[in-house]
Amino acid sequence: QVQLVESGGGLVQAGGSLRLSCAASERTFSSSTFSSYVMGWFRQAPGKEREFIAAIRWADYNTYYADSVKGRFTISRDNDKNTVYLQMISLKPEDTAVYYCAARPLVITTTPTEYPYWGQGTQVTVSS
Repeated sequence: QVQLVESGGGLVQAGGSLRLSCAASERTFSSSTFSSYVMGWFRQAPGKEREFIAAIRWADYNTYYADSVKGRFTISRDNDKNTVYLQMISLKPEDTAVYYCAARPLVITTTPTEYPYWGQGTQVTVSS
Protein backbone atom coordinates (compact mmCIF):
# COMPACT_ATOMS: atom_id res chain seq x y z
CA GLN A 1 0.00 0.00 0.00
CA VAL A 2 1.46 3.32 -1.09
CA GLN A 3 1.09 6.20 1.31
CA LEU A 4 1.42 9.79 0.18
CA VAL A 5 1.34 12.83 2.44
CA GLU A 6 0.97 16.35 1.08
CA SER A 7 1.96 19.53 2.87
CA GLY A 8 2.63 23.17 2.14
CA GLY A 9 -0.81 24.50 1.37
CA GLY A 10 -2.13 27.73 2.81
CA LEU A 11 -3.50 31.18 2.13
CA VAL A 12 -1.60 33.46 -0.22
CA GLN A 13 -2.35 36.69 -2.04
CA ALA A 14 -2.67 36.78 -5.81
CA GLY A 15 0.76 36.96 -7.39
CA GLY A 16 2.32 35.08 -4.50
CA SER A 17 4.06 31.71 -4.36
CA LEU A 18 3.74 28.42 -2.54
CA ARG A 19 5.62 25.15 -2.61
CA LEU A 20 3.71 21.93 -2.04
CA SER A 21 5.42 18.74 -0.95
CA CYS A 22 4.37 15.13 -1.35
CA ALA A 23 6.25 12.60 0.73
CA ALA A 24 5.98 8.91 -0.07
CA SER A 25 6.14 6.54 2.84
CA GLU A 26 9.49 4.81 3.09
CA ARG A 27 7.71 1.86 4.65
CA THR A 28 5.87 1.15 1.43
CA PHE A 29 8.17 2.51 -1.24
CA SER A 30 11.52 0.85 -1.73
CA SER A 31 14.02 2.81 -3.76
CA SER A 32 13.70 0.44 -6.70
CA THR A 33 9.89 0.54 -6.65
CA PHE A 34 9.72 4.29 -6.38
CA SER A 35 11.98 4.69 -9.37
CA SER A 36 9.38 3.05 -11.62
CA TYR A 37 6.53 5.33 -10.59
CA VAL A 38 4.93 8.48 -11.93
CA MET A 39 3.99 11.14 -9.42
CA GLY A 40 1.23 13.53 -10.31
CA TRP A 41 -0.38 16.63 -8.88
CA PHE A 42 -4.08 17.28 -9.27
CA ARG A 43 -6.45 19.87 -7.86
CA GLN A 44 -10.14 20.08 -7.20
CA ALA A 45 -12.10 23.26 -6.65
CA PRO A 46 -15.56 23.23 -5.06
CA GLY A 47 -18.17 22.02 -7.50
CA LYS A 48 -15.59 21.09 -10.12
CA GLU A 49 -14.00 17.88 -11.30
CA ARG A 50 -10.53 16.88 -10.26
CA GLU A 51 -8.05 18.48 -12.65
CA PHE A 52 -4.59 17.33 -13.74
CA ILE A 53 -1.81 19.81 -12.99
CA ALA A 54 1.56 18.18 -13.53
CA ALA A 55 3.38 14.87 -13.41
CA ILE A 56 6.92 13.62 -13.22
CA ARG A 57 8.31 10.22 -14.05
CA TRP A 58 10.72 9.32 -11.34
CA ALA A 59 13.08 7.24 -13.47
CA ASP A 60 14.01 9.82 -16.11
CA TYR A 61 12.66 13.10 -14.75
CA ASN A 62 10.26 13.38 -17.67
CA THR A 63 7.61 16.00 -16.82
CA TYR A 64 4.27 17.05 -18.22
CA TYR A 65 2.09 20.04 -17.39
CA ALA A 66 -1.44 21.19 -17.95
CA ASP A 67 -1.61 24.23 -20.21
CA SER A 68 -3.27 26.23 -17.43
CA VAL A 69 -0.14 26.11 -15.27
CA LYS A 70 2.71 26.02 -17.77
CA GLY A 71 5.29 28.63 -16.95
CA ARG A 72 3.92 29.15 -13.43
CA PHE A 73 4.16 25.73 -11.79
CA THR A 74 7.20 23.47 -11.64
CA ILE A 75 7.23 19.85 -10.53
CA SER A 76 10.42 18.34 -9.18
CA ARG A 77 11.64 15.47 -7.06
CA ASP A 78 14.15 14.72 -4.33
CA ASN A 79 15.54 11.22 -4.55
CA ASP A 80 16.95 11.12 -1.06
CA LYS A 81 13.69 12.20 0.56
CA ASN A 82 11.28 10.29 -1.71
CA THR A 83 9.49 13.60 -2.07
CA VAL A 84 7.90 15.39 -5.00
CA TYR A 85 7.42 19.15 -5.00
CA LEU A 86 5.11 21.54 -6.80
CA GLN A 87 6.50 25.06 -6.89
CA MET A 88 3.76 27.52 -7.71
CA ILE A 89 4.39 31.16 -8.62
CA SER A 90 2.21 33.99 -9.89
CA LEU A 91 -0.76 32.43 -8.19
CA LYS A 92 -4.24 33.49 -9.23
CA PRO A 93 -7.56 33.28 -7.38
CA GLU A 94 -8.63 30.59 -9.85
CA ASP A 95 -5.81 28.39 -8.54
CA THR A 96 -7.76 28.04 -5.30
CA ALA A 97 -8.46 24.35 -4.73
CA VAL A 98 -7.52 21.29 -2.75
CA TYR A 99 -4.30 19.97 -4.23
CA TYR A 100 -3.67 16.25 -4.30
CA CYS A 101 -0.60 14.15 -4.90
CA ALA A 102 -1.05 10.84 -6.68
CA ALA A 103 1.07 7.95 -7.89
CA ARG A 104 0.85 5.33 -10.60
CA PRO A 105 3.25 2.94 -12.30
CA LEU A 106 5.38 3.75 -15.31
CA VAL A 107 3.36 6.00 -17.66
CA ILE A 108 2.35 9.62 -17.29
CA THR A 109 -1.38 10.11 -17.75
CA THR A 110 -3.68 13.00 -16.99
CA THR A 111 -6.74 10.97 -15.97
CA PRO A 112 -7.35 10.89 -12.22
CA THR A 113 -8.93 7.45 -12.26
CA GLU A 114 -5.73 5.97 -13.65
CA TYR A 115 -3.84 6.85 -10.48
CA PRO A 116 -4.42 4.20 -7.80
CA TYR A 117 -2.68 6.00 -4.94
CA TRP A 118 -3.66 9.36 -3.48
CA GLY A 119 -2.75 11.63 -0.63
CA GLN A 120 -5.25 13.34 1.60
CA GLY A 121 -4.95 16.73 -0.10
CA THR A 122 -3.81 20.17 0.99
CA GLN A 123 -5.85 23.35 0.66
CA VAL A 124 -4.49 26.25 -1.37
CA THR A 125 -6.41 29.51 -1.20
CA VAL A 126 -5.42 32.51 -3.29
CA SER A 127 -7.01 35.79 -2.33
CA SER A 128 -7.54 38.62 -4.78
